[in-house]
Amino acid sequence: MPVEVLFVGDLMLSAPEPERFFATSREILAGADLAVGHLEWPHTERGQVCVVDIPAPANPPGHLDALADAGFGVVTLAGNHMFDQGPHGVADSVAALRARGMEPVGAGMTIAEARRPAVVERGGITFGFLSYNAVGPRQSWATPVKAGVAPVRVVNHYELDVASPGSAPAEFTSLEQESEEAMRADIAALAARVDIVCVSIHKGMGFVHAALAAYERPLARAAVDAGADVVIGHHAHILRGVEVHRGRPIFHGINHFVPAYTDETDPLGHHGSRPRPRNAPSLGFFTPDTGRAPFPFPRDSRHTMIARVTVDGDGLVEAGFVPCHLDTDAIPVPLRGADADPTIEYVARITADAGLSAEFVRRDTHVNFLER
Repeated sequence: MPVEVLFVGDLMLSAPEPERFFATSREILAGADLAVGHLEWPHTERGQVCVVDIPAPANPPGHLDALADAGFGVVTLAGNHMFDQGPHGVADSVAALRARGMEPVGAGMTIAEARRPAVVERGGITFGFLSYNAVGPRQSWATPVKAGVAPVRVVNHYELDVASPGSAPAEFTSLEQESEEAMRADIAALAARVDIVCVSIHKGMGFVHAALAAYERPLARAAVDAGADVVIGHHAHILRGVEVHRGRPIFHGINHFVPAYTDETDPLGHHGSRPRPRNAPSLGFFTPDTGRAPFPFPRDSRHTMIARVTVDGDGLVEAGFVPCHLDTDAIPVPLRGADADPTIEYVARITADAGLSAEFVRRDTHVNFLER
């Protein structure tokens, strides 16, 4: 019998009673052999703001009970906000997850801890997990003497159009070689120890339609080339396309899954449309798709998914996703039948628009793009 592993994207658990956000997905998540989620914000009662961007709040550690109750077994932490409440935010988040029976990965009190994999066994198959962050402030990176997250460094290069003064410079992004080599070494070492390697990468450009930055495909493919069996992307707060590389699924961005904001933690507050950062011309304006709950994202950001793989003793059996939609209370609702059509069509469209190739096969409860 194949082992089923499910993955969800950013989990932002600021609102009271966060367990209510899993009311419609708990049965699916808890019914899998293993559920994996990405914790976007630190959970601590003694944090101190340590960044100058849009700092994530210090959330109650008790809110993590909602993840345990929903059946999560592994939680990735390498993201641009995990260090927003400093070393205490990292330490307390890691400790709170472990105290609730979940395996954290991607953050720690040193770089060695942040790069240490999580290893779990389900159904006689050993799974290894690594988590990396490719976005956000350098201050969030762990070092040999500082807490933080496991980074993979992306280099930005700009070229001016001297023939047309005033034009925006062309932007190029690429992986920094030493950082890529470190990630590859981590993956190769883990692949020698476990049956299946899953790599989570916080990457991409926020809120824009379909587009992948130049570094994203090489980064995901480098992970597969080093031995990853599954690559899961998140961060952009909007879905990205999927592809298969060397027989391995790459989910370039599975969006947020629980954006449980409050009026106090909504980064837009009451300012209306999101401002366009002067140093990020690729990010456009958008009008938040407001509902009963705060939702500081465009309408397309209500499309989301539960990424899904099944594995047996011979390796991957299938890979795909459960289409979901965030309702006006920001609760993710798994979709079936005709209700799923808009999200499935959206994933197919953004996959094609990004220049990716995938064949989608509809099943009763999910959609596959890889089958053995």
